[in-house]
Amino acid sequence: MLGKTAGGLFWLSRFLERSENTARLVEAGFRMALTRAASGEDEWASVLTTVGCRDAYLARHETVTPNNAVDYLLRDKTNPMSVYSVMQMARDNARATRTALTREVWEAVNDGWMLSQDMLKRPVSQSELPAVLSSIRQQSALVRGALQGTMLRNDIFSFSRIGALIERADNTARILDVKYYVLLPTGAPVGSSLDNVQWEMILRSASADRSFHWLNPGNANPKTIAEFLILDARMPRSLAFCYDELIACLANLENDYGDRRPSHDLASALEAGLTGRSIDDIIESGLHEFIREFLRDNAALASQIETDYRFYE
Repeated sequence: MLGKTAGGLFWLSRFLERSENTARLVEAGFRMALTRAASGEDEWASVLTTVGCRDAYLARHETVTPNNAVDYLLRDKTNPMSVYSVMQMARDNARATRTALTREVWEAVNDGWMLSQDMLKRPVSQSELPAVLSSIRQQSALVRGALQGTMLRNDIFSFSRIGALIERADNTARILDVKYYVLLPTGAPVGSSLDNVQWEMILRSASADRSFHWLNPGNANPKTIAEFLILDARMPRSLAFCYDELIACLANLENDYGDRRPSHDLASALEAGLTGRSIDDIIESGLHEFIREFLRDNAALASQIETDYRFYE
């Protein structure tokens, strides 16, 4: 496969995953803000920080307000992280790799883009917001379903999955970091009690609330939530699950191409660093530091995959 095609598939999946993740974070911010008597500025600032666009937002707006934050995250064309922007880039990558996709996958991506254009052509009101966010998530799920149900399990499928898993791991780590670190009272040690609603929003942001409570009835606390989202390989958005799947996808590429590349060894080393530690070890050494290191390593792995498979050639 041409490296440019592999890169297009990788980024198509990353952008689709990013649009869904952003929608979930906006929903979490919206729900958290509803529980506060004040304006909810801290909640929306934390969402902007998690997405990675707070500085860019503040360059355009003096204060963080719910309406401006939602507009910037969903439909601002100058924000490369907005749902509008990433859906457009997903569609552009799908069009560039059209011959590698089944008709069902292409149509799901294209329909999602056209629907996004229509939904986001005007500011989204508070009353419309839940329906819009639900639709964004559904469009991502439709593409994922078409990919799972119609694509051959070959290198095309592997590059698509790798992009989604890299993005998903990044998002889960960011959610944990912001909620654990930014929202804790200044100077409070990791593990201090927080409002139960905020911890529920951490789980909701990662689509993990129902699964968590099945496994941990009546035991929602910072430690068990962190353990679930980092180390529980049964949870599809946990770091451990993402890296287990990444290893499998890279192994498939090794079999397809008949060689093992540096990104394979790097991914194996990162997975060993996850599975070889307990949550007590992670918290004792510093959860914020652990997540910052993971985010750097995850980004380095993505870069190494791009290099190994010559995405821009």
